[in-house]
Amino acid sequence: MEESLNFIEAIIEQDICNEVYSEGISTRFPPEPNGYLHLGHAKSICLNFGLASKYKGRVNLRFDDTNPERENSSYIDAIRKDIQWLGFEWHNEFYASDYFEILYGFAIELIKRDLAYVDDSTPEEIAEQKGTPQVTGVPNRYRGRSIDENLLLFEAMKVGSFKDGAKVLRAKIDMKAANMHMRDPIIYRIKHTPHHRTGSAWCIYPMYDFAHGQSDAIECITHSTCTLEFVAHRPLYNWFIEKLGLFPSKQIEFARLNLAFTIMSKRKLQQLVEKGLVDGWDDPRLPTVAGLRRRGYTPNAIREFCDRIGVAKRDAITDYNLLEFCVREDLNKTAQRRIAVLKPLRVIITNYGQEFTENIVLENLPGEEAEGSREVPFTRELWIEQDDFMEHPTKNYFRLTLGGAVRLKGAYIILCEHVVKDEDGNISELHCKYFPESKSGHDHSNIKVKSTIHWLSIPFAIPAEIRLYNKLFEIEDPGQTGDEFLKHFNKDSIQVLPNAYVENDLINRDDVGVNFQFVRMGYFIKDRNSTADHFIFNRTVGLRENWKKT
Repeated sequence: MEESLNFIEAIIEQDICNEVYSEGISTRFPPEPNGYLHLGHAKSICLNFGLASKYKGRVNLRFDDTNPERENSSYIDAIRKDIQWLGFEWHNEFYASDYFEILYGFAIELIKRDLAYVDDSTPEEIAEQKGTPQVTGVPNRYRGRSIDENLLLFEAMKVGSFKDGAKVLRAKIDMKAANMHMRDPIIYRIKHTPHHRTGSAWCIYPMYDFAHGQSDAIECITHSTCTLEFVAHRPLYNWFIEKLGLFPSKQIEFARLNLAFTIMSKRKLQQLVEKGLVDGWDDPRLPTVAGLRRRGYTPNAIREFCDRIGVAKRDAITDYNLLEFCVREDLNKTAQRRIAVLKPLRVIITNYGQEFTENIVLENLPGEEAEGSREVPFTRELWIEQDDFMEHPTKNYFRLTLGGAVRLKGAYIILCEHVVKDEDGNISELHCKYFPESKSGHDHSNIKVKSTIHWLSIPFAIPAEIRLYNKLFEIEDPGQTGDEFLKHFNKDSIQVLPNAYVENDLINRDDVGVNFQFVRMGYFIKDRNSTADHFIFNRTVGLRENWKKT
């Protein structure tokens, strides 16, 4: 069966067939180091590294660091970590700041060819002169400056003779162009701000549209992928390359990732962080790669998710359930099983010896002998889930009830005989009896039950805090609400259960970064803030779909 190609692969294969790029293909991943990577970046990473792998090309990691006010080296370290965690290695690491001298030379060349000029207009004046999509732009008096005057003024900008915003360098293209980006775009601005790599060596910095395409050309990038909002920028991308006679890099746009009930904007994510609505860039509720890692998502699951959503030419909203499906499918195969009781209810087995303890053998990963088994202590006093008992059962409730019986996983059948309540009328304790002949694997009781529940021995259980997560926003597409998106923040996006218990073997392991399935409860991972005295577990995902549209 012939392999189906996405539209970018079809373009590349046509270029290969036409021998457009004789040295092979090359791609790049060019993040700006002004925040953490999110799932949208993960999609781009998987795309670019995947293309290079398929067509035996190379991938550059290039930090587009042309805005010194917002960038720093801590973001660079975080970005490197995220890419490597996702399972990718780049061929070369570059920075747009590596090319500041070259880009400055390109600007000089444009001035000498009367294709750029220094403009003294204010930002408001420039915006007004550009017009609107319906009204053509109007050139100003600075557009007619001589080449010599522009060279002198641009050099003066470079050496710091002017304040921030006093002047800009603009490309001289066409103020009547239908495409607003072609109406004499700004290509350099003055910023007396130290740069994280070049320090105070520069006080003028290239704009993204000027630096990006030229950086691609300098690195001989054959296929420069970006999201659909850059379609209108492509003519400018091509204009610079053509006028400067550079390597013919090709810009290709694809649909960005929009995930339901969350946002894919570093600027908006940063607002959540700065306003304290979330616990940093790696809060498990965020769609950042760091947040997903802390929540327990695996690189395999994220790569599979990116592969399933594919590469398209039209924007759409992806159902969050697909992301959860991918991680659930991966963890089901790999996560060892353990027991946790999230909302504990005390059970006393009245006919079990008070001083007696026996070990119940449970498999670590059912069906996988190589994963081994473990022994879980069983005693007279146990914790079970509050939801696993109902004094007055509803129809089709098959768990423990007064006068009813259930099986304790891997252990015995118990029958509830008495309910103890506190002074407020809340159930505080159950008195049950067990049937010694009903032990799992050796059951001779002939007692039939319809349900099996999990449990923990009270003397051996370890206190833990459990964190459950829900939708980050209350509406499906908060990204369409502009800066009002914070109004739709879901204040119930995290539920903390402070009085849970987990198996005692978890305290003897360094399990940060290791996934577990808590039987019947879902998939969990130990949080980075856990200590020897306070264990915290984040739920990655439930055992079944639990995200619903409102």
